[in-house]
Amino acid sequence: MVRVNYRGSTGYGRAWTDALKHRVGLIELEDIAAVREWAVTSGLADPGRLVLTGGSWGGYLTLLGLGVQPDAWTLGIAAVPVADYVTAYHDEMEALKAMDRTLLGGTPEEVPDRFEASSPITYVDQVKAPVYISAGVNDPRCPIRQIENYVKRLEARGAVHEVYRYDAGHGSLVVDERIKQVRLELEFAERHLRGVPGAQ
Repeated sequence: MVRVNYRGSTGYGRAWTDALKHRVGLIELEDIAAVREWAVTSGLADPGRLVLTGGSWGGYLTLLGLGVQPDAWTLGIAAVPVADYVTAYHDEMEALKAMDRTLLGGTPEEVPDRFEASSPITYVDQVKAPVYISAGVNDPRCPIRQIENYVKRLEARGAVHEVYRYDAGHGSLVVDERIKQVRLELEFAERHLRGVPGAQ
């Protein structure tokens, strides 16, 4: 497993943290692609068995990456993601709306091209890999409606996907529920990696 400390994360100064502004998601995917290339060329990773996964912002980048870099990933597992940025903006809590306006330079109505470029749903028809999504039906950060919009687009084109909806918010504090979520993710990965050359 490789965890990417992409631009936009904290700990490397203001310029690093602010680098994603106005190209949200796309900047981070450049860094993820660079790490992917290193992992493959160094022999650490098999390019035919690469899983892109994450939760919350990482879930967002997972869905965005599956659409923007469709040939790079064998499958994707996204927990509580942003999937449709415009709908998410309109449904999320006010503090996150303010953050999105800062990152993208305005509202969806003011800068529609930026929201479109940064939204996973824009690229959903390019997704090739099987997709697993888990979502809380009462999530105020990554609201369920925008995830359902993305899932409907996957369904419309017959894309391989699974969705797990649970009765909580942005994750769960119930230990048994968290264990169940990890188990479901691992089972999805096992099913779709089985038969792939090199899989155990």
